[in-house]
Amino acid sequence: MTRELDALRILIVDDEPTNLRLLEQVLRRNGYTRIQTATSGRGALKLAGLNIPDIVLLDLHLRDMNGIEVLYGLHDLSPMLFPLAIVLTGDTSSRAKAEVLAAGAKDFLTKPFDNTEIVLRVRNLAALRLMHKRLLRSNEVLEAKVRERTAEAEEARLEVLERLAMAAEYRDDATGQHIRRVGTLAGWLARALGLNSEESERIARAAPLHDVGKIAIPDQILLKPGRLNAAEVDIMRTHTTIGAKLLSKSRSPLLNTAREVALYHHERWDGAGYPHGIGGDEIPIAGRIVGLVDFFDALSHDRPYRRRNGLHDVLDIIRAERGKHFDARVTDAFLDWAATLYYELSA
Repeated sequence: MTRELDALRILIVDDEPTNLRLLEQVLRRNGYTRIQTATSGRGALKLAGLNIPDIVLLDLHLRDMNGIEVLYGLHDLSPMLFPLAIVLTGDTSSRAKAEVLAAGAKDFLTKPFDNTEIVLRVRNLAALRLMHKRLLRSNEVLEAKVRERTAEAEEARLEVLERLAMAAEYRDDATGQHIRRVGTLAGWLARALGLNSEESERIARAAPLHDVGKIAIPDQILLKPGRLNAAEVDIMRTHTTIGAKLLSKSRSPLLNTAREVALYHHERWDGAGYPHGIGGDEIPIAGRIVGLVDFFDALSHDRPYRRRNGLHDVLDIIRAERGKHFDARVTDAFLDWAATLYYELSA
């Protein structure tokens, strides 16, 4: 513990050089080596701003500013672990003592001070400071463990949901590649639209869960080779709300994005989509992105009940739906990518 005490940083603030030298000598003789001094309040705050001290010995009446102002300035520098201050002054009034204690000082000594008393008061504050630091370290360790466990739980839940999505997808895509392609394309399109890397990655990971609600749709509807009747369409459309329910009640930003994707990827820019018939910017950007790439991938690949369309035909359909089915800005970014891809393929 002695080594810990000696490692604490101490700042002495007094506009009398004699007092500074005396206090520094007393503390160094008692093993404190990390000592800085300042002859003004502004100088003290500048030093403290560069390296927060653990303990401050502070004269109440400085030439440039009041010691009370210095105390408040020190507190503002580090609200969570501000320096522990001992105020030294020749003012013995009860008012002065009350003011410095109200400003956050932990102790109050009158001049002329006794060297032994100074050492004991500093030692008491040093022990208190060490307890504060240990408590903060303990809290940080506990918080890290909580974050780790929470992340593990969310990852486990996400893995279950991803497997559920794959199980649903295997029913009408024997390769199970649709959800992977949608994830990859959604992440790329998010970046192309200027979303930051964290948001883009979250959308890329959330996108494969867009059809997780299909796990609850009967095979005779999901795999029906012909057109669905009105009742079957209503049942099919419930996969959006079912998926959202499976992904709800989570504090995870990733799963919240996945919930948005599941719920909104069949909404349309013109408000003619489902399940809520909302349009425009009311549709979260993740839903708009995944809605387009899901449409593109579904039409450009074979399904048990439908042959794929040619890629040029799919892109013509998307181009025609710009500003109607799809957000114009999202559509333009997607079509720019498609034009680049076809240029590279034909080169």
